[in-house]
Amino acid sequence: MSLSPQWLDELRARITLSTVIARTTRLTKAGHEFKACCPFHNEKSPSFTVNDSKGFYHCFGCGAHGDAIRWMTDQRGLSFMDAVKELAAEASMEVPAPDPRAAAKAEQQAGLHDVLAAAQDWYRGQLETPEGAKARGYLASRAFDAHTMERFGFGFAPGGRQAMKSALAQFDEAMLIEAGLRIAPTDHGSDKPPYDRFRDRLTMPIHDPRGRVIGFAARILDAAKTDAPKYINSPDTPLFDKGRTLFNHHRAGPASRQTGRIVVVEGQMDVIALAAAGIADAVAPMGTALTERQLEMLWRMVETPILCFDGDNAGQRAAMRAAARALPILRPAHSLKIVRLPTGMDPDDLIKRDGVAALEALLAQPIGLLDLIWEHERAAVPLSTPEDKAGLKARLMAHVETIADRDIQAMYRRDLSDRFSAFAFPQREQRAWTPGKRGVPAPQRSDPAQIARLRRRASSRDALSAAVLAGLMRHPGELVRHGDLLAHAELPDPRFAVLVDALDDGETLETEHLGTILAARGLAAPGPEEYAALRFTFLTEGAPDEQARSELASAVGLLVERPALEAALAQATARFERDLSDGAYAEQQRLLKRKLEFDSRLRQMASARAGASGEAPAKPMAE
Repeated sequence: MSLSPQWLDELRARITLSTVIARTTRLTKAGHEFKACCPFHNEKSPSFTVNDSKGFYHCFGCGAHGDAIRWMTDQRGLSFMDAVKELAAEASMEVPAPDPRAAAKAEQQAGLHDVLAAAQDWYRGQLETPEGAKARGYLASRAFDAHTMERFGFGFAPGGRQAMKSALAQFDEAMLIEAGLRIAPTDHGSDKPPYDRFRDRLTMPIHDPRGRVIGFAARILDAAKTDAPKYINSPDTPLFDKGRTLFNHHRAGPASRQTGRIVVVEGQMDVIALAAAGIADAVAPMGTALTERQLEMLWRMVETPILCFDGDNAGQRAAMRAAARALPILRPAHSLKIVRLPTGMDPDDLIKRDGVAALEALLAQPIGLLDLIWEHERAAVPLSTPEDKAGLKARLMAHVETIADRDIQAMYRRDLSDRFSAFAFPQREQRAWTPGKRGVPAPQRSDPAQIARLRRRASSRDALSAAVLAGLMRHPGELVRHGDLLAHAELPDPRFAVLVDALDDGETLETEHLGTILAARGLAAPGPEEYAALRFTFLTEGAPDEQARSELASAVGLLVERPALEAALAQATARFERDLSDGAYAEQQRLLKRKLEFDSRLRQMASARAGASGEAPAKPMAE
């Protein structure tokens, strides 16, 4: 019987590994994992770990490693199918009935494994022939040691178009083509014979997670052939799918369990260079951008893989393509980290120039996925105009909208919005106060009654805040427009913070829903009595939308401006009361004049709108 990989993955996902193992082995909770004395060898201190989130057990003493099925076969002594049937019964899954087609496919794949294993043996032998001298010369130029060359199985594909057919004559031509080793011309009516895919190239085998050869990568050796790609990989076959394969997966997986990390580099030679330098936990995609499937494979090994791409423009674009693939499938605790290499350098260049310690130092300080997005988009175009800055915000929010997980999306939105606001609206420097000159007569103290009125007014009901709140709830789409400005304004009314939080959390922006959110926090929506002193178009039923939005924007501007003005006035007044200097008096009077101008603008706005609507002009706000 042949079971599909998808069905087996579903079975593993439905089984809690620690529950299966705990039936025969005593487990102890240790953080996110379980520990025990290894059941496969005698030991006194526990070195056996079980990780439910990653679905495997591992012993650091004897190297035993596997999933739930492997546990049932190795520890319980069951056959593979008996183990699958017992676990399937526990998971309430039906074992698929025998499928003749699936059995035929499994038999075909077994045959292709034999073909590719034979091809690897042949390529290895060709490396030692006189024709393979240039491949050996290239390897010598890379200074790979004998252990690295043996481990990665370098070989050589001769230049003849029919060399492989003769060498692997025991296999049918159709199998060689099916394995991706030979190419059958597809020209209509062509009578040209099939020919070898890899010719006059250095070869490297590609393995599946179980260590079986499933394809090849091949590098050109003649630098003069500028019309040929430097690297080519096997085509997709029944065994090899480039979007579901990571080069060096079968070696890096076990190494990652020791280091707690996975390093993703751009190409196969980068992986080999890192391995030669002692960094064994590196993998590479197969000549394409990271796919969603490859990301899932990485996340099964570690929660935050590290992307270490070349320090040129192409490398940075590759990092952003990986980010774009990752954002929609992010989930709690799973993300990406990014290391930026020096401009124009790949990992091997850095190791040769500065040593492996320099690369390890970079790997120890990666940036996060959110940092990558922010820095990339901020540097994408010059940001010299308001329109440029608005474009930056639009690009940032476009990335945020692709995130499917609502919690992660809300956190990205808030963090990127905060960064954008700090960049676009930097805080102004506070001017140092310079006291008046000596010998100048001190000015008269301001009217105490006027100061008292200012203090009473600060604690009175705020008609402008209530009016703006009512306007935003009547026109909730304007929250998106003014959310960043309101979030960074020091507004005492807590209802603004609630509305901005609702925006950041992706809540539905509808009037009734926002009212419900306020009520849930013990706050009431603003009523007409709160802003009775003011009349605005955006508070009037049936008002033209464009006029209402424009007026609301003006009111928001006044509201945001006022706290800073009032705080500065209060400070200047207190300073004047303290030292009675001419400088303090001048500053207090200047700010008081601005405050009176502010109130006048507000009264004019309210009066003009009231007159336009036929209502009585609004009374000035109570002093």
